[in-house]
Amino acid sequence: MPCRRARSRVRATALKRKPAPPRPLRASPPMRLGSGPSVSAPPAVRAALLALFGAGAAQALDATRVVEHSLYARLHARAIATTRRRRIYLRGAAADFFADPALMLHEYCHVLRQWEPGALTIVRYALEWLRRGYWDNRFEVEAREFAEDHLLEFRSLLSRGGGWEPRGPALTARRRT
Repeated sequence: MPCRRARSRVRATALKRKPAPPRPLRASPPMRLGSGPSVSAPPAVRAALLALFGAGAAQALDATRVVEHSLYARLHARAIATTRRRRIYLRGAAADFFADPALMLHEYCHVLRQWEPGALTIVRYALEWLRRGYWDNRFEVEAREFAEDHLLEFRSLLSRGGGWEPRGPALTARRRT
């Protein structure tokens, strides 16, 4: 019998307790678009970019981070890289990005010449893309032209800066032509 009484007391006290107040809902942490580590430009690359973009771009260049293995970049269909203000999101590794001078110039053009001064915004890019598609989008045309116009000079600056060596078959093939 003592067991029966003990059980009934436990039930009685359990019924007298007030239910705990509900926990406040906490917002889930924001999704990290980066996924991978972020790095800044290596010293030789930084020096070459400053020579092309000018000393006025130094602060923005130093603040620009290159994010490796980015989920955000992978969400952009076949894009190797995509940009936002002071960010370059890569599908792959930063080493591959820094080994491709044409791609570097193209992406840094987006960041330093379009995002920084405010000419490029997500809305403007989307409208331009809807009107003209990717290839004829004025932001892409400007970045491609900038990269083509400055590629030889950029390669020369990189080779003078030391510590930079082209890697990969795509780069070697481009260099021969």
